[in-house]
Amino acid sequence: MSEKIKIKTIRTEEFSMDYFSFGNGPKDLVIIPGLSSVSVMEYADSIAEAYGILTDIFTVYVIERRNELPSSYSVFDMARDTASAIRKLGLNKIDLFGTSQGGMISLVMAIEFPDLINKLAVGSSTAAVSREQYDKVIEIWADLAREGKAEELCLTFGKMIYPDTIFESAKDALIESAGSITREDLDRFIILAGSLDGFDISDQLQNIKCPVLVIGSEDDKVLGAESSRNIYDRIGNRSESVLFMYNGYGHAVYDLAPDYKQKLLAFFS
Repeated sequence: MSEKIKIKTIRTEEFSMDYFSFGNGPKDLVIIPGLSSVSVMEYADSIAEAYGILTDIFTVYVIERRNELPSSYSVFDMARDTASAIRKLGLNKIDLFGTSQGGMISLVMAIEFPDLINKLAVGSSTAAVSREQYDKVIEIWADLAREGKAEELCLTFGKMIYPDTIFESAKDALIESAGSITREDLDRFIILAGSLDGFDISDQLQNIKCPVLVIGSEDDKVLGAESSRNIYDRIGNRSESVLFMYNGYGHAVYDLAPDYKQKLLAFFS
């Protein structure tokens, strides 16, 4: 990717939402990223490079959460706003890929807007956030954000999503990234993290009829391996769906496994 990716904004009567796009393929792929202390818009160029293998087949859209966050903003709200934004872009029958919280949003979209989605891939995600998962991981992150401890948040976040060897090598970069985090970023993180408290669509997964690729990691310290298996076990269209579990890459397997994008390409093609 030689040209710098441009950040654009979708505007509706209710909200605005930032996104970027790359590739010139005939099919449309929407990526919904996971929870982060900073917007993925800051990493547009590196994301476009990482997903370059898809660009001959797809025009890829990476969509952020809405800019004007209400004080309480559920995963269901996120799904509905994202669906509105996708339609505002003039897209229909998209392929959809969501990671972590983005996967939860994607699952809700597949349930509530089946006409919008052709195929769905879900990475390192879950259909239900348990009390233990929320209290021992997500609430700790949110508390650090409340206290304004950006560096500790980045390090604690990294320690949970990366394998130990990767975390050790990433420490300096995580500390550096914390320096750019603002109070506004932390407040957004608190709201987005809070949306996961009590999230549970387990009993609705049977209503998903499009083909689904579920990718997880056996050593996921955030949501656990069983979360991916439970999604696959409960979805309605098992005959055209696939489960693949990595080992050794942790929650952030979607960034670390060298053949991850090839698996997406093979599924969506």
